[in-house]
Amino acid sequence: QVQLVESGGGLVQPGGSLSLSCAASGSIFVIYTMGWYRQAPGKERELVATITNGGSTVYADSVKGRFTISRGNAKNTVYLQMNSLKPEDTAVYYCSLLQRGHRYWGQGTQVTVSS
Repeated sequence: QVQLVESGGGLVQPGGSLSLSCAASGSIFVIYTMGWYRQAPGKERELVATITNGGSTVYADSVKGRFTISRGNAKNTVYLQMNSLKPEDTAVYYCSLLQRGHRYWGQGTQVTVSS
């Protein structure tokens, strides 16, 4: 089993910044991908950004140039730096780990962008 614990999030004004972090523990193997997804009220969960063990990244078009995903030195942590936040970024953000075809999820953290 894999456990994911997220931290960060909260309320921020439009144009502001927030940082999310996620730490993974448990049965983690060498090759895996971590990432962030989000789900706004009434919408499906969508990809925000992912990063492989090798550092390759993928971003949703809606966050390119504003969000940055990175891995910690221990490789079992992942961060999401969110800049120039917009009201449409408001959602519950979920940390995800994908290994051997199985995806694990964190409990989610609320990000609200509002004046």
